[in-house]
Amino acid sequence: MFRSLTTMGINAARFAVSATKIHTKATLPALDYAYEALEPILSSHLLHLHHDKHHQTYVNNLNAAEEKLKDPSLDLHTQIALQSAIKFNGGGHVNHSIYWKNLAPKSAGGGAFNAQAPLGQAIVKKWGSFEAFKKNFNTQLAAIQGSGWGWLIKDADGSLRITTTMNQDTILDATPVITIDAWEHAYYPQYENRKAEYYENIWQIINWKEAEARYEA
Repeated sequence: MFRSLTTMGINAARFAVSATKIHTKATLPALDYAYEALEPILSSHLLHLHHDKHHQTYVNNLNAAEEKLKDPSLDLHTQIALQSAIKFNGGGHVNHSIYWKNLAPKSAGGGAFNAQAPLGQAIVKKWGSFEAFKKNFNTQLAAIQGSGWGWLIKDADGSLRITTTMNQDTILDATPVITIDAWEHAYYPQYENRKAEYYENIWQIINWKEAEARYEA
């Protein structure tokens, strides 16, 4: 269903959440690393729950809603309800698919911010340093009330911006470069109520090579 997440951008995100454009069933993407590869930052148990259970549920619900919407006899109220389900579950599928690509084991370069790469230079130019950027990002994550996502995005003019989306809303007006899942299921089985610790630790396994590729695409 999905093209490379490096080049997916706005069009693929719209494709995933539009009831009129979904033509094939969504599938759960395989991880590029073993479930234990992100330990101790993210445990194997947490990753199994998050990927195999939560993400799979979004995939299942997206496919079910899309299938029901094919019925030409549906009344308007039901059509609207199904499109809402497609937006929510399609957004969950897109967001999580980006998130998994967004992570990498330390042994594969996870957490290795490159200040000399074009993305690194752009971050330092705008925020002054990587630490200042991370602090700004984590501050916006912490300000999310309820569930949502934190994003580093590239606008149409090439500029970078940190933003957040609520629930499973996704990025439709820019290119997603980095995303961090702020839903409780992303951290609570391991970090419990220590959400700030999760936000701090996750940067140790951010896949900067993937982020750089998205930025330069």
